Amino acid sequence: MTAYPNISYLPDTSASSQAMCLKKLIKSFPDRPDTPVILCIGTDRIIGDCLGPLVGTTLERTVKDQLPIYGTLQHTVHALNLPDTISQIKKKHPNRIVIAVDASLGDPNQVGGIFIRPGHLRPGAGVFKKLPEIGDISITGIANSESSQPYLDLQTARLSTVSAMADIICHCIVNACLPARKG
Repeated sequence: MTAYPNISYLPDTSASSQAMCLKKLIKSFPDRPDTPVILCIGTDRIIGDCLGPLVGTTLERTVKDQLPIYGTLQHTVHALNLPDTISQIKKKHPNRIVIAVDASLGDPNQVGGIFIRPGHLRPGAGVFKKLPEIGDISITGIANSESSQPYLDLQTARLSTVSAMADIICHCIVNACLPARKG
């Protein structure tokens, strides 16, 4: 789960507008290979934090070997293995753009919102963990509203909200990162 202070809510979370935003961000790295690495952070043990693994699993089923994907429901990327996964990505995919996907908590009116922005994620910051920053582009989905008990907030997130965000994020990544499919 990622925490961001001082970000503004993006009211248009349609997959097509998000895909255009992501495509522009990818093109802002002209010296890097076009095919990015997708890093989906989270755990399948907490509903609010399973956004990343849901995105990774759906992408894996949808695009198979067209994009390097790290973090699925079967092979989650979480606090314990994140540093090793980052090292593996840097070794296997040098100079590639990394798109990091994670869940976040936010204001009640932001729940279900998706934020795409340049720059890294700070995984675990919302639950006071010190983990390495990762990503050239970050995608966060607001899984639930934030209170003084972030672990409880993650556990009580609605699966329908997380699943809907995962679908939009997958659609966005496929449309932004892969050539248009014919027929």
